[in-house]
Amino acid sequence: MAGDGEYRRDQHYLTTRVTADGRDGWPVEPGRYRLVIARACPWANRAAIVRRLMGLEGVLSMGIAGPIHDDRSWSFHLDPGGRDPVLGIERLQEAFFERDPGYARGITVPALVDIPTGQVVTNDFARITLDLGREWRAHQRAGAPDLYPERLRDEIDDVAEKVFRDVNNGVYQCGFAGTQDAYDSAYRRLWRRLDWLEDRLARRRYLVGDTITEADVRLFTTLVRFDAVYHGHFKCNRQKLTELPALWAYARDLFQTPGFGDTIDFAQIKAHYYVVHHTINPTGIVPRGPDTRGWLTPHAREELGGRPFGDGTPPGPPPESERVPPLG
Repeated sequence: MAGDGEYRRDQHYLTTRVTADGRDGWPVEPGRYRLVIARACPWANRAAIVRRLMGLEGVLSMGIAGPIHDDRSWSFHLDPGGRDPVLGIERLQEAFFERDPGYARGITVPALVDIPTGQVVTNDFARITLDLGREWRAHQRAGAPDLYPERLRDEIDDVAEKVFRDVNNGVYQCGFAGTQDAYDSAYRRLWRRLDWLEDRLARRRYLVGDTITEADVRLFTTLVRFDAVYHGHFKCNRQKLTELPALWAYARDLFQTPGFGDTIDFAQIKAHYYVVHHTINPTGIVPRGPDTRGWLTPHAREELGGRPFGDGTPPGPPPESERVPPLG
């Protein structure tokens, strides 16, 4: 928290990478790494979606931290014995300390962990999804889409940067603001950008081009949490997502696309925000609503054209061990 009451995200991450050529010392190898996520976290949700779309389930295992954590980091409290079954650790913190015993920054998800050494390789959430799409190409499923096509990269980067600054991070700047002025400023930026997105998506099915790209993945994980958490808990309450016709239809379109909605667990999302954020919700009471069945209603976005996966194909169903509860 800054002196002016504005929430400022720590964006210093472990930036070493798992790459096809192994130039940072961690080459792409099937079975060597574990992607640690939390269903509750929007930044981790991105990595879970891209892993699904790329069909990497058989070569990159996924550990799922539970929604409740304390100052010592994300824990595996939902796993038998409270330990990740592959890494054998109780808290993600342990993998960061294997990498750097004096590690003093945030213990964040997603994180790619080297299984043989138990060390975190990277927790750079923006880079992880790009690398899953490109560096892991030799191990992707047939029909995996290109989420970051060369000809659209400048536009994807521009849209994604605006969405990150004003929406992905903007909801947190509203929720964690320490002064009225800081909140008011973040609130205005958020809604200016949501209005801009509403107008943009009224005329086109996807944010950039006529297929799903990285930009859509990055926006979706905030939209899907908006009514359940950000509208009330973070005071982003000018309107609900369900009151924004284009954005609501767009979000439902993506939710109903294989690889998106099948990564969402609303119960874990709400448990995390309403229980962990004691300063915002000191009672720890988790709301029962909203009714999530609306996510499966028709959206009519096909009328705008576009092909979700371009020349690719939808991913198959998630592994049994990774399936989320049905809605309703």
